[in-house]
Amino acid sequence: MQSSSLERLAEAFSSGAERGASYLRQIGKRQVNADTSRLSDLDPGLPETGLGEMAVLDLMETIGGEGTVASTAGRYFGYVIGGTLPAASGARVMLSAWDQVADQLTGPSVLEMENIALSWIADLLQLPAETSGAFTTGATMANLTLLVTARDTLLSRQGHYRGMGLLGAPVLRIVASSEIHATVLKSVRMAGMATDTIEWVDVDDQGRLKLCDLPELDDTTIVLAQAGNVCTGSVDPLKGLGTRCQEAGAWLHVDGAFGLWARLLEPLRHTYDGLELADSWVVDAHKTLNTPYDAGIALCRHPHEMEASMAIGAGYLPATHPGPSDRAPEFSRSARGAETWAALLSLGRSGVCEMVTRFHDHAVRISEDLKTLGFEVPHSVHFNQVFATLPGNEDACSDIATHVQNSGEAWFGPAVWQGKKGFRISVSNWTTADEDVDRLISAIASAKDAVLVS
Repeated sequence: MQSSSLERLAEAFSSGAERGASYLRQIGKRQVNADTSRLSDLDPGLPETGLGEMAVLDLMETIGGEGTVASTAGRYFGYVIGGTLPAASGARVMLSAWDQVADQLTGPSVLEMENIALSWIADLLQLPAETSGAFTTGATMANLTLLVTARDTLLSRQGHYRGMGLLGAPVLRIVASSEIHATVLKSVRMAGMATDTIEWVDVDDQGRLKLCDLPELDDTTIVLAQAGNVCTGSVDPLKGLGTRCQEAGAWLHVDGAFGLWARLLEPLRHTYDGLELADSWVVDAHKTLNTPYDAGIALCRHPHEMEASMAIGAGYLPATHPGPSDRAPEFSRSARGAETWAALLSLGRSGVCEMVTRFHDHAVRISEDLKTLGFEVPHSVHFNQVFATLPGNEDACSDIATHVQNSGEAWFGPAVWQGKKGFRISVSNWTTADEDVDRLISAIASAKDAVLVS
C-alpha cells in the first residue's frame, strides 16, 4: 500500500514539474499581464467526491496558468520581486519531494544548507564575524523578528526582562527616515510599539535620511534606516548613523530587502560604508538574488539576543545546539534556506556581482532612454530603481503605465514620490536582457504618444 501511494505521489510530482517546465518554455513569448477572464472557473464548487490529481493539475495549468502575471520572465519591471535562478528553482522542486522541516531533528541537511547560506551572505555583505540569523517567510517577518529582538534587548538593558510583557515597560523611542518602507512600520506595530510617536527624520532630494536632522539618541532608541529607497534605490548615511547609535547605546536597524546586494558593486560600495556598524539587517533573497518566494533573511550581530526572543522549549523536544530555527518566529519552518544555498553555489561570488551589475546597468540605460523620451528622472540611479515623471503632465504617467500593462509588452506601475506623480521601474530579474529593455522603452514611447494624443 505504501509503495503504491508513493508511486502515485511521484506521478503527480512528475506531472506538475513537467507542466511547470512547459510554462517556463513559453512564458517569455507571452503577454506579461494576466488573462483573468476565466478565473471564476477555478471555483466549480467543492465536490462531494474529490477530483483526481491529474484533473486538478489540468485545471490549475489551464485557467491558473493564463491567470498569472509573467513576472518570472524578463519584461516584468513592477515590484522588486525578481525571477528564479535555475538552481534555486530546481532546488525548490527537490525540496517539495523531500518535505523537510528546517530544524536539527527533522531536517539536518536542509538546516545545514541554511546555516551555510547565512554565513555566505554575511561574508558577501561584509558584516561582522559574529553575525547570524534565520530565514523567514519574507522581509516583513524578518523585520518583525529583528524589531522584537531590538525591543526585548533594549528593555532588558533597562531592567524590564523578557516575559514581563509590555504593560508597564519603559517607553522606547523610534527614530526613522520619513521614507522608510511601509512594511517596516507594519512590523513596528506588530511588535507592539507605537508608530504615532515615531520621530521622523527628513530626507534629501535622493530619498536619503538627513543626518544633520537626526535627534539626540539614547539607549532607549531604535533607529530605522534603509539601504535601498523603494523609488530611487538610495542608501541612508550608514556610517554616520552607526557612529551616533553606538555612541548613544541605540539600536540601528537597516532594511535592505533588495538594496544590500549593491554593496558588492565597486562603483556603489562607498555608499554602504558603515553598514557593518548596525545591529540588525534585513535582506530578501527572492528579490535581487532571484530565489523563490519565502526567502526573507533576518541578520543580527547579537544572535544570542535573537535566540532569547525567539527560541522555544517543550517537554517532548530534546536539547539541541541553537540554530536558525531558534532565531525565527516560526516553529514548523520550510527548508527555504536551501534554495538560497543553491542559488549562491550556482552563481559564486563573481556570478552574484555580475548579476547585480547587470541590474544597475539596465537601470542606468532606462533612466537615460526615458529622459530622451521627454520624461524627468529626478534622482541619480543608485542601484536598480528608476522613478520617472512627465513635466507639465504628471497625471498622464498613470495612464501611460496602464497602457503599457494592457499592451502585454511589459509591466510596471504608477508611483508617487516626494509630491511628484509618475511611475517606477525596478530591474531585478536575472533573465532581463537588452532586448527586453528595448521592448520596454518602445512600449513606453508608444503609450506616451497614445495617451497624449487622446
